[in-house]
Amino acid sequence: MLKIAWSPVYHHPLPEGHRFPMEKYSLLPEQLLYEGTATEDNFFAPQPVAEADILASHSVAWWEKLKTCQLSTSEIRKTGFPLSKELVHRETVIVQGTIQAALFALQYGIAMNVAGGTHHAFTDRGEGFCLLNDVAIAAHYLLNHCLAARILIVDLDVHQGNGTAQIFANEPRVFTFSMHGEKNYPLQKEKSDLDIGLPDGTDDTQYLPILRTTLPRLIEKVQPEFIFYIAGVDILDTDKLGKLSVSRQGCKERDRFVLQTCKDNQIPVAVSMGGGYSPRIADIIEAHSNTYRLAQEIFF
Repeated sequence: MLKIAWSPVYHHPLPEGHRFPMEKYSLLPEQLLYEGTATEDNFFAPQPVAEADILASHSVAWWEKLKTCQLSTSEIRKTGFPLSKELVHRETVIVQGTIQAALFALQYGIAMNVAGGTHHAFTDRGEGFCLLNDVAIAAHYLLNHCLAARILIVDLDVHQGNGTAQIFANEPRVFTFSMHGEKNYPLQKEKSDLDIGLPDGTDDTQYLPILRTTLPRLIEKVQPEFIFYIAGVDILDTDKLGKLSVSRQGCKERDRFVLQTCKDNQIPVAVSMGGGYSPRIADIIEAHSNTYRLAQEIFF
């Protein structure tokens, strides 16, 4: 059974005019239920993550400042969110959702989190709508509980996973792969184990062959026992922040290739949704929904 992490706290109210589309976190489950891709039995509601799990990836100083809402004005500005205890609580629930999705993936082959992909969170700071790094925390959870010895992070969000790269810079058991817009945020990139920077305007005919060549080689090289996949839909040609020109069908074929490759190689995969900033919320929901449709089609 496809297990999907979702909680009402995912849809956290933000000030009017804020550019982060929180509404997708309520609309996406509604769409999956409406069309029959998922039923209520597919969803599970995570609780807040344990502090010990947070501290496997983040510094004590950062977590203490975050949980007590003691960030400086500059630190808050870098996150892009107005800080509140409710927002921090939301982050802890999302992180636990990715941990539980990883555990379900070990059981069923795949599991998903309606949120997550918070790859701009560093050991000691947050950036770009990211406060805690859900994939890093979940990867450390698997390592620390001897549930996987080698992990591959496949980050196909349009923005480089700079926080993830920093967290695992000296961790040989985790291989970080980020394929992103070279001239997009963040301006100063970190060094992943493999970075592929794409020029502005990259379309399906360029994007997909690169991925189809790269991922099988990485699997052969890394021999991962588990994959975390960040499936951002900000690569779309409709995205206002992405700068790439991948069609919705191209984005779907990207997901098909990643998920089918995981299935063919019998590697469990946990999927976090990542970004998506198309002006029409329907474009975001449809592209994200394709990921869930493919998960059902390929694995179940």
